Amino acid sequence: MGAEVVALLAQRAGERLKRGKELALVAELRIGGRRLVVAFPQTWMNESGQSAGALVRRHDVGMDRLVVVHDELDLPTGRVKVKLGGGLAGHKGLQSLKAHLGDAGFMRVRIGIGRPPGRASGADYVLKRPGKAERGELDVAVQQAADAVELILAEGVDVAMARTNGVT
Repeated sequence: MGAEVVALLAQRAGERLKRGKELALVAELRIGGRRLVVAFPQTWMNESGQSAGALVRRHDVGMDRLVVVHDELDLPTGRVKVKLGGGLAGHKGLQSLKAHLGDAGFMRVRIGIGRPPGRASGADYVLKRPGKAERGELDVAVQQAADAVELILAEGVDVAMARTNGVT
């Protein structure tokens, strides 16, 4: 889900993602006169912190300015929420980010994908393609998540949380 949001943000700004030295697809954007670097690691999700760490160092980004967009099993499919810091909830990508960044205090835009049905494993569930109905909900969520990132940039995380999290 995060990759789709990054691609959408680049598209909205009229930019293309390009391979960077940091094992990521990267674009530097201007949104509302402000600079935004978007990136999607090309590592395995469980190793995404390696790429993120290099990007954070290269662009001198503090934890107070880092936004991570990711899928979330603990939210219903299509639900978008903004969060500042917090636990990792067993999310291997977030665990990798904390390990490589030394901190989990970054901002998050979480896109709900719901829980797997029955006894299916979470790992298998996140790797499968969503069904047609879910895909429609997720397409809307990608738009909302991109809006939330732009809102964080324009008005800050508190405003983004209030507006995004208040949506039902």
